[in-house]
This record gives sequence, structure tokens and C-alpha cells, in this order.
Amino acid sequence: MAERTLIIVKPDAVQRHLIGRIIARFEEKGLQLVAAKLLQISEDEVRQHYAAHKGKPFFEPAVKFMSTAPSLVMIWQGEGVINMARKMIGTTLGFEAAAGTIRGDFGRSERYNLIHGSDSPEAAEKEIEMFFASDEILDYEFSDANWLYVQGDSPKK
Repeated sequence: MAERTLIIVKPDAVQRHLIGRIIARFEEKGLQLVAAKLLQISEDEVRQHYAAHKGKPFFEPAVKFMSTAPSLVMIWQGEGVINMARKMIGTTLGFEAAAGTIRGDFGRSERYNLIHGSDSPEAAEKEIEMFFASDEILDYEFSDANWLYVQGDSPKK
């Protein structure tokens, strides 16, 4: 199975009507969307998701921000998807992120940074289990996989 990552289009991106533009970037890269949900993430779920940051000055504001409006939670799949997605997302602060990245092109706030992507295979597995049951994740092949991948890059043979 190809690598998977959890991507969250955060409330600020949803409220700014950026969902389609963000999804398009992942699709245009040739990554495969295997699950998606529009959710109102609860404070408890946000606390669990960002537990590693508990006690940091931005933790409580992040909990409030992430639970105030809907987010789009997705699973994307592909060889090397975690590193690829993190490069596409850009650095944390939009005003510092490189042009061409999601945060660099659409972000400017210090606190609202539009999107989350898993930072490791272990984090991705844990985050995916938090938001999706196994029967909510689809397994399918792209009909144009021969055009997207060179032999050896394909998520499936």
C-alpha cells in the first residue's frame, strides 16, 4: 500500500472559500484522495490531535480556533506523500512561507495557517485513526496511473 497522510483544511481556509483551490493542488500533483469529511471538530478532539503542544502559548488559542467552524479532513495517498504534502503546504507562518506553497500563496496570519499535514508515517497513522474508520477509506486505482507514475513510482501494480 502507498503511504498515506492526513490533511486538514482548517476553519480559516474553509471560511475563505479555499477548499477547491487546495484540493486542486493535491490532485494536480497526482496524489490520490481516498477519504474526506467536512467536520466540526470538537475541542476535545482538537486537544487530542494537538496534545504534543499542550502547555505552549499557542495551544489554547489553537483549540478555540480549530473548534469554531468546520474543517475538511482528508486522507491523501501516494509514494512519498507525507514529505511531498509538507513541501506543498509550506512553513507554518504564511508570511514566511515560500511563494508557490499553499501557506505562501494564501496565508498571512501568525495564528491562522490554513492547513495541517501529518509530519511522519507514525503521526499519519494515529491522526487517520482519530478521524476515519477503516471502512471509510477507499481503495481504488487511477485509470490514468500509467501517465502519472513511472514504473516503480506507482502506488499499486
